[in-house]
Amino acid sequence: MYNTNDPKPQKSRKSKAPRSKLIKPFWILYTVGVLSVVAIFFMISQGWLGFMPSFLELENPKTNLASEVYSYDGELLGKYYLENRSNCHFSDLPDNLTQALVATEDARFYKHSGVDVRALMRVITGVVTFNKKGGGSTVTQQLAKNLFPRDPNSSKLKLVLTKLKEWVVAAKLEREYSKNEIIAMYFNTVDFGSNSMGIRSAANTYFAKEPKDLTVQESAMLVGMLKASTKYSPRRNPEAALQRRNTVLNQMEKYKYLTEKACDSIKAIPIDISNFKMQTHTVGKATYFREYLRQYLKEWCRQNPKDDGTFYDIYVDGLKIYTTIDSRMQQYAEDAVREHVCQYLQPLFFDHWKGWKNAPFYKISQEEIDRIMKAAVRRSDRYMKMKSSGATEAEIMKAFNTPIRMKVFTYNGKRDTLLTPMDSIRYMKSFLQCGMMAMDVNTGFVKAYVGGPNYEMFQFDHVKLSRRQVGSTFKPYVYTVAMQHGEFTPCTMVPNVPVTFHLPEGTTWTPKNSSHYKEGQMLPLREALAQSLNHVSAYLMKIYGPEEVIRLVRAMGMTSDIPAVPSICLGACELSLYEQVGAINCFPNQGVYVEPTFITKICDKQGNVIHSFIPKTNEAIDQITAFKTVRLMQGVVDYGTGQRLRRAPYNMDFPLAGKTGTTDNQSDAWFVGYTPMLTCGVWVGCEDRAAHFRTITYGQGARAALPVFALFMSKCYADPELPYYKAVHNPEKYPGMEFPIPKAYTGDPSGCNEEKKTRERPDFD
Repeated sequence: MYNTNDPKPQKSRKSKAPRSKLIKPFWILYTVGVLSVVAIFFMISQGWLGFMPSFLELENPKTNLASEVYSYDGELLGKYYLENRSNCHFSDLPDNLTQALVATEDARFYKHSGVDVRALMRVITGVVTFNKKGGGSTVTQQLAKNLFPRDPNSSKLKLVLTKLKEWVVAAKLEREYSKNEIIAMYFNTVDFGSNSMGIRSAANTYFAKEPKDLTVQESAMLVGMLKASTKYSPRRNPEAALQRRNTVLNQMEKYKYLTEKACDSIKAIPIDISNFKMQTHTVGKATYFREYLRQYLKEWCRQNPKDDGTFYDIYVDGLKIYTTIDSRMQQYAEDAVREHVCQYLQPLFFDHWKGWKNAPFYKISQEEIDRIMKAAVRRSDRYMKMKSSGATEAEIMKAFNTPIRMKVFTYNGKRDTLLTPMDSIRYMKSFLQCGMMAMDVNTGFVKAYVGGPNYEMFQFDHVKLSRRQVGSTFKPYVYTVAMQHGEFTPCTMVPNVPVTFHLPEGTTWTPKNSSHYKEGQMLPLREALAQSLNHVSAYLMKIYGPEEVIRLVRAMGMTSDIPAVPSICLGACELSLYEQVGAINCFPNQGVYVEPTFITKICDKQGNVIHSFIPKTNEAIDQITAFKTVRLMQGVVDYGTGQRLRRAPYNMDFPLAGKTGTTDNQSDAWFVGYTPMLTCGVWVGCEDRAAHFRTITYGQGARAALPVFALFMSKCYADPELPYYKAVHNPEKYPGMEFPIPKAYTGDPSGCNEEKKTRERPDFD
């Protein structure tokens, strides 16, 4: 036993005193620290230390969503966007994609509540020991950062505060959303490079497929890119992308998502991005249509505000636009233009003009050629850049006439050559253009729309924007006026003799036929239209006058300026292909004009229908008149200028009607035609009317435009998935094979139901 005077116990008591004095300050500091942290997080959550998303903003985060354009058969045609982002649900994601993400980015994702304390401590320890091993951000924290981006110019103190905010947002996200929803939101917000925001855009860009169809190796590659989309891009750095992909696969093996054997076999597979396609508006299907639609939708947005008074924005609001375009028919239309115009007619055009000084201009003065070329120079980017830099006109023209190395466009790819910029402009003016549109006879739904041969190089739309002289394709309307008055039928005999018009200015005009076919003889109207005889068109115009014809075509949807002059009987007016197809469709549609329609409905990003579209219709002509005109136009195909459709290589044996058209100097070649179910129009010509074939051999409508119609129609009627094939092969179940005869019509099925079938020779003078 120690004595009370023993110094040892006294020493022990003295040593405890200082420690007991430290305990209280420690707990005070600890409590203050904890309360400070709690206070900081409370103030962050209340938004007192800067922006903090509300519950409503967490429910509806403001991400820029691309508006999507869908075909009638459900194919994604294209998008309008600031960021190429399209959302998808968790059910759209394959398991291997989710597993790759969790294994690589957040192995404890299903165990934490937004912030992984264990991972955070690992990071802190790594910083202290200078041995950093991976990041501490969870998938939820990364989602918070993606939804509410950091200010890149923040100070270090503000960056720390922002990090704390992300923790709070992550915790809120975990409370408001399920784990699966967080995974889907994360994949919808990440950037995969190559203008692809979100997994859906990335899957389409790199592999041309939907996310649900991604393989394990494809999922691993995309998840690997999340670390640095440029560094691990399979296009820019294929070796780095492969190594990173295999790292992801190793992580999947580590966390038992893959067996060792499966992992090894998948790592041996090379990265395949042969289907890579950058998602831009200049490539893909229906490019001209999508550009027309873009302009239309911008105007629609201005006229259709949201419930809160703000306006829709096609670039950020994630609208879904459902169109009438059939993706298969659109492909057939583009193939037809490419096959005939680009691959067949264009080489002929180049050969046709080889060695000619003024090619491709013909029978115009040098002054006119200079005017055309000078206007083209002033529209060029080179001219505008030189002008803005202060160059004089003389300096600019000298540069345009100095040969330089350049790449020029061909349908087989870019070609290196030595040319002056002036010659390169003339070269581009030598390319043939083409417009084509097809619509359903009854519904008015536009099924195919091709505004030109190549949107990347030629962006002018020859369906809606271009107006060209229509030539003989206008003649059916003149004949229709005659049918409408009841004085003529397709079998009425008329004289094929010259007709003279006395014009207001005191001159006369006597149109001539393009050939001497049965001149001076009597022949039926059907034969006259089939042979496109100008004498007979003038004969009918002399009887009824241009005003009567203009009233008719206005009822058939034409809005362009049409001069009230006799020469319109030969097509001396300028119309768009869109107007032509809409008007000619009245005939197979039993006299009813139905406005060509491009959209069925528009939905918001939640899928709610915000606008439905119903075609406008009106009865332009009576059914019997329409029926008689159909019979007239069938003659064009059966034994007239369009009879190539009935012969090899097309051999189209189903009901057809149509009309060819060729303007002066072969500047414009046309064919408009229809079956009982489908109407289609084609125009072919150069950008400038002064550029064209020198002879009618290849420049006429029957050689330049009709084959595009034939190739398109043949493919549509040969496709078992389309209704046209079914109507031909099973007409009892799928009606629409024959042109309908009106119930009120009781005469000859040929349309010849009058007793008097001969008109006297004219005595107009």
